Amino acid sequence: MKTKGTKKAADKSDSLWQKTKYSNLVRNTSSGKYSARFRHNGKLIWRALDSDILSVAAQRLPDKIKEVKDEQALLASGSDPRITFEAAAKIYLERVEASPDFKPKTKAYHKERLDTFWKSWPAIKTKAIKDITKAECIEWRNRFAAKYSPTNFNHTLGIVRQIFEIGIEAGARRDNPAKAKEMRRLSEAPKPLRLPEPEQFEKFIKEIETGGSGFSKPCAELVQFLAFGGFRIAEAKHITWADCDFTRGKIVVRGEPETGLKGRRAGESRELPMIPDMRELLEKMRAARPHETATACVMRVHECQRAMDRAATKAGIRRLAMKVYGHLRDQHSTAMAQRVTFSKPTV
Repeated sequence: MKTKGTKKAADKSDSLWQKTKYSNLVRNTSSGKYSARFRHNGKLIWRALDSDILSVAAQRLPDKIKEVKDEQALLASGSDPRITFEAAAKIYLERVEASPDFKPKTKAYHKERLDTFWKSWPAIKTKAIKDITKAECIEWRNRFAAKYSPTNFNHTLGIVRQIFEIGIEAGARRDNPAKAKEMRRLSEAPKPLRLPEPEQFEKFIKEIETGGSGFSKPCAELVQFLAFGGFRIAEAKHITWADCDFTRGKIVVRGEPETGLKGRRAGESRELPMIPDMRELLEKMRAARPHETATACVMRVHECQRAMDRAATKAGIRRLAMKVYGHLRDQHSTAMAQRVTFSKPTV
């Protein structure tokens, strides 16, 4: 039985909301805007239709009712259509961390890219994925692409796309705004390698070797080893004398013991031909260190950037990063080995 107070409240509500000729569609007499009012599973639900035009509101009504029913069904199944971007990002990182396909450095890189993304768009963290618009994504793209390199942008965009996919899985939305045509990747034109000429290289190595430090000679050996083999630093540091087959003229590359070579599973290896400069370097080093066991690492140091910077200045050449010679892996393939030389041609 209704009390006097509830009857007054109902009268007040009826005066605020005006029924229309459409079932479940009511009009706010104060604002003139229409809303959906219907019951689902015994619960009275209200949803704004964001229009003060009856025909437009009537068109939106069926979709709005379906959207709410789908949302309620997903909630009942354990999904969350109201998931925020930050919550979806957390799921993404958990999947990356649990994946056997990613190596530790790759997992750390994904987190690093996401941290950079948060700094570029902090407000997106608490936004529901269903409320993020394509226009907002495009505005972020233009800002981020203007500040970061194409590689960084493309990797970050790839992560953002995957996070939206998690939102789609949760029923938060049906489209992925990060895959819109306006959200295209940037072109990644490879930078041309600028390496010293043979005469400059010899002078460069001489400057490292005579640097005056107790590690000057090992540093010079490391730079030559990287250059002659086209190794990544993480590959070079784990090569042992047993990996150097002087009879066959091959070097076995295994990478990190726990994770293996980049792009390959742990335990896999690749072989590299010894070019003449590499053979000369290794034979000279082995003759100077005859008592080392076969399991000893060929390289005695694993870092030499400061020595390289100093030597580059002295030799009058551009600064070289340690990783630069890792880009020469293709040039050190079996087919190319005989064409590669770092020494001055003999007359």
